[in-house]
Amino acid sequence: DVAATRRRLGVGDAKLVMGVDRLDYTKGIPERLHAFARMLERWPAWHGRVVFLQIGAPTRDRIDRYHQLGEEVKALVDQINQRFGTKTWTPVLFRHEHHTPEEVGACYRAADVCVVSSLHDGMNLVAKEFIAARTDERGVLVLSEFTGAARALADVVAVNPFAPDDFAAAIENALQMPVPEQR
Repeated sequence: DVAATRRRLGVGDAKLVMGVDRLDYTKGIPERLHAFARMLERWPAWHGRVVFLQIGAPTRDRIDRYHQLGEEVKALVDQINQRFGTKTWTPVLFRHEHHTPEEVGACYRAADVCVVSSLHDGMNLVAKEFIAARTDERGVLVLSEFTGAARALADVVAVNPFAPDDFAAAIENALQMPVPEQR
């Protein structure tokens, strides 16, 4: 149930943007967090009205490069939340834990926007899972042009994860997209 998932996450009536990935340096997680922060800078009207949920499943934590990435992501989340957050609003929720397919599916259905910002990737099943989960034909997929899925999925908001201002604008545009255009 969408309402129950939104209550469990504590997002209330805010728009929900999400990303779900293995915590891997190819997935562009720091780039998407920087873009979200840039969006909050450029469009302060979203303060208190949008939450970014990042599910980052732990992977290879014993390898230094992956451990450092986890620390970098946690630090970015803390910086964004300290800079923009209030007593009643936490802009970024970071869930560094494994989730069941049912839990992820519930988040997909509750999200207004799903961001897949891989820097270099194969087909990227997250993009297709998000679309498949949205049987209501709502929600917007912001998809890196560097994924294999970008060649297969035409009706997405394409983004270059290395261009933070454009990436921020893409997220903001996705949040405003009218329902008929989402379909």
